[in-house]
Amino acid sequence: MQDELKLLGGAMVTLALATSALVVVPHIQLKSVEAPAQLKPYTAAQLRGRQVYIENGCIYCHSQQPRDRAQAPDDKRGWGRASVAADYYYDKPHLLGTMRTGPDLFNIGVRQPSADWHLGHLYQPRAYVHGSIMPSYPFLFDVKDKEEPGDRVVNLPAGYTPAGKVVVAKPDVLDLVAYLQGLDHTYPVLPAPEVKK
Repeated sequence: MQDELKLLGGAMVTLALATSALVVVPHIQLKSVEAPAQLKPYTAAQLRGRQVYIENGCIYCHSQQPRDRAQAPDDKRGWGRASVAADYYYDKPHLLGTMRTGPDLFNIGVRQPSADWHLGHLYQPRAYVHGSIMPSYPFLFDVKDKEEPGDRVVNLPAGYTPAGKVVVAKPDVLDLVAYLQGLDHTYPVLPAPEVKK
């Protein structure tokens, strides 16, 4: 009985230490963090697109957290500055990601601002990035015989459009593209130093 109490006591102390280190201390450190002035809340379309991003598992292959120069050459890859806690002020849940099978998407809205590019890339990634292992998402599109009023037709490179058909974006993929285009964290994270006169 004594050994069981020691084991239970040790487990409780370990759990308390882990909770303190991983939950309590970060909460105390970050509770006063404010959103940067240039970081805007997500629009309704971007929030819906964020949900499509989650539902389709984009987080499994893409991160949204460029690292500091001392840790990795993410800035040389064109992914932008290292992220800080305030960058995720409006993100619930945070979509940091842990894998880098694909490029980091922290600033994809700046690196690739074209909605046409995003739509085509989601329909057929290899049409835009030779040798890409990203899966295509044809279920986010309709293939029709002809364009109808209000349709958002996807302009694909030659040879990727089904013969005699048009590829039309569904609302879910338009929201996803709105979310991706909104990923812009190019604002400065520290206030500009005062100039002495």
